[in-house]
Amino acid sequence: MLNRKNKLLLLKVLSLFSVVRGYNILVIVLAQYMASIYILAPDLPLRKVVLDVNLFVIVIASAMVIAAGYIINNFYDAEKDLINKPTKSMLDRLVSQRFKLSTYFVLNFLAVIAASYVSFGAVFFFSSYIFGIWLYSHKLKRLPLVGNFISATLAITPFFVVFVYYRNFETVIFVHAMFLFLLILSREMIKDLENLSGDMAQNYRTIPIIYGTRLSKTIITGLILLSLLPSLLLIFRYDVGYMHYYFGVCNVLLLIFIFLLLKATTKKDYVWLHNIVKLIIVVGVFSILLIDVNLVLNRIL
Repeated sequence: MLNRKNKLLLLKVLSLFSVVRGYNILVIVLAQYMASIYILAPDLPLRKVVLDVNLFVIVIASAMVIAAGYIINNFYDAEKDLINKPTKSMLDRLVSQRFKLSTYFVLNFLAVIAASYVSFGAVFFFSSYIFGIWLYSHKLKRLPLVGNFISATLAITPFFVVFVYYRNFETVIFVHAMFLFLLILSREMIKDLENLSGDMAQNYRTIPIIYGTRLSKTIITGLILLSLLPSLLLIFRYDVGYMHYYFGVCNVLLLIFIFLLLKATTKKDYVWLHNIVKLIIVVGVFSILLIDVNLVLNRIL
């Protein structure tokens, strides 16, 4: 049995894991490696990609910057989260703000030091990424639509750095990126509807607060319809192997999503919609394996 001190320590570890969204970071790390192996460098041997020290450093640096980003975002949103996410907020508060800030600076410092192993360009990139996340959390997130756009851009940045590393400029990769970007941007705008109460209390200038939920729903519907275009291109124009089944199911889910969105009125409804988009994104990470099943089997066997 754990004594009181050990229980408190465990709770603080869980609290920090909650603050940095450890589960999200694990998915992003997996996605970076999956994209590297099966999309960006499919002709390279598995061993060469997995054991690439530079790629490992890039992925680790990305994870540390993202974790630091969640910390600074949590710091600025502490009051808002008390309203929007009271249960999670209580868990997050088990770790002091001072410790969170110290962890934030340490993670960013370690990320830049790690990046220096790769190149000066990597140092500049991650330094800019750190500044961009801080600027978004401190200022830009309060701006209607601009904040959503910047947030979605920052979310796909870890994939951009891997893309630049392998210098694979095939059109199909940009189509994949556009599909992902539109989904993430839609998710960010759904979060504005989901967090309406806390945003109003903290004087955030989001689209549903300034212009109303109807316009917000119209924009989200437009983004979802736009996301169908790259999805259909990936099904009918590009060779994505068995992953076309994933995009086919996505199209059906996204049409259902639009129907549910137009009927949504409560926070619970928006949470469900948020989870649908999140599920599509997470399942998409594992669906990368379907691009070339034979490649998967050969690399496993």
